[in-house]
Amino acid sequence: MGFLWSLIIGGIIGWLAGMIIGRDVPFGIVGNIIAGFVGAWLGSLILGTWGPSVADFAIIPALIGAIVFVFILSLILRGTRRAS
Repeated sequence: MGFLWSLIIGGIIGWLAGMIIGRDVPFGIVGNIIAGFVGAWLGSLILGTWGPSVADFAIIPALIGAIVFVFILSLILRGTRRAS
């Protein structure tokens, strides 16, 4: 059950990050989950694990990390679309 919660919370974090910066995460739900997990890793690496925690995600650093990840990913994908 813990793994399922991690998937749900990761998806929500990825979705919120996409909504905050106004860009869609590629690959839909799977992309949101991946963005949430990578964002949680990136955020905890940079900011630590402060703030409220749900399903082993420190929510505030995970959200900030996901926002950074989605923004960088959108810049990379936008650059590859122009090149082709």
